Amino acid sequence: MVNLRVRRKTRKLRGHVSHGHGRIGKHRKHPGGRGNAGGMHHHRINFDKYHPGYFGKVGMRNFHLNRNHKFCPTMNLTHLWSLVPEKIRSEAKKFPEKVPVVDLVQFAGKQDEGQDECRVNHGHDHFCKAARRLE
Repeated sequence: MVNLRVRRKTRKLRGHVSHGHGRIGKHRKHPGGRGNAGGMHHHRINFDKYHPGYFGKVGMRNFHLNRNHKFCPTMNLTHLWSLVPEKIRSEAKKFPEKVPVVDLVQFAGKQDEGQDECRVNHGHDHFCKAARRLE
């Protein structure tokens, strides 16, 4: 059985001088420049239309950016009482004026973010009034 293949365009164009790229325009290597060249010059219309705001400055410069410096894990306020042991929780119900203190740093990585977020600063955090209302 003969293997029939679709005839490739290059086979058809053999013998034709410009090989389908035209005598005047010519198929040259990088006629518009390499990459994003000409964004402010000959490709300006394209950049303005499809990539507005590509050029220019935004924001302030931070010369020594350290992302770990501002890292602060979040946790859901609805889960706050689940961190308190049952014994202390029952005592807190008896004496509502006393508020338990919980070190949230050890739990912060395990909790999910939610609608009501509570920022965790390293150290001790007191329960806020919102947490007491959620109970």
